[in-house]
Amino acid sequence: MTPAYALVISTVLALYYPFCTAKLEPTAPPWDAPLAELWQSPDAAGAQPIASRDLFYGPWGAEHAPDPHAIYTFVERKEHGTNPGITVLDPQGREWHVKQPPHTDQGAEGPVEVVLSRVLSAVGYHQPPVYFVPSLTVKDESGTHVEPGGRFRLTDTSIKAVDSWSWQQNPFVGMRPYQGLLVILAMFNSSDIKNENNVLYEVKKPGDGPRQWYVVRDLGTALGETGRLAPVRSNPDIFERQPFILDVTNGYIRFNYHGWHQELFRQITPLDLAFAADLLEQLTDRQWNDAFRAGGYSPQVGSRFIAQLHKRLAEARRTSAQPALVTSSSR
Repeated sequence: MTPAYALVISTVLALYYPFCTAKLEPTAPPWDAPLAELWQSPDAAGAQPIASRDLFYGPWGAEHAPDPHAIYTFVERKEHGTNPGITVLDPQGREWHVKQPPHTDQGAEGPVEVVLSRVLSAVGYHQPPVYFVPSLTVKDESGTHVEPGGRFRLTDTSIKAVDSWSWQQNPFVGMRPYQGLLVILAMFNSSDIKNENNVLYEVKKPGDGPRQWYVVRDLGTALGETGRLAPVRSNPDIFERQPFILDVTNGYIRFNYHGWHQELFRQITPLDLAFAADLLEQLTDRQWNDAFRAGGYSPQVGSRFIAQLHKRLAEARRTSAQPALVTSSSR
């Protein structure tokens, strides 16, 4: 799919989609929802405290990371979507899906996706193994050459993608960790919140953990502006200018969100906001820096994003402390 054709399709969907959105409703009662399949509480017995978690290598560790100096064997090139990419094998025979920089000025998705994945996994939300490598050496039928790198996602045998899942209809709709996940995505200006990006994994890890994971994947459209049509991402100038919370009306937060599935953000309460803030405030300065370093950002650029995220955290804390606030601006 060419970028021009993809833009036409996105335009049509942006106009049509709001009129065919499914109603938000849980598919299980709260006492029966398998919450650990979406989020595992950092306060659970035996859980590692948030402040001690590794945000550079992430929960999968250095042992799963790709070797930036290896020669990768070409498998296939991505033929759909707006972002280029390739599938390659490393010298160990592991399969990697590499999302490369786009041929537009929208900003690269790879660095953003790794940063947001690191933050979500650190506060309890399941994520597959993803890493950032700026370039890679590829061997194909034409020889050996260097290609742009980006987000590396490993095909790991301990988890298998078996299906997608719906934001509107799942066991967790309305539960605090589900609402808190939406708050975190809004805080990062994550726009590409679509059901096709949600992956249900079958988990084969040893132990008594959940046998399924509900995962939000393809997180790269963030840290810029929000919108349905080609929003600019990974841009500190734009991110710093964007408002986060507009007001609280009739007990619900009103976000400055213009991306997909705006209906998801219309029933978030100050308590949901406080839940997300409680999780993120446990991250240390070092962990925030490590997350952006993992995404390949320079210290100067990373520090600008981090400063703005801290401002948004402070705004979330202030707003959640005044739940009775009602304004007339959105009536």
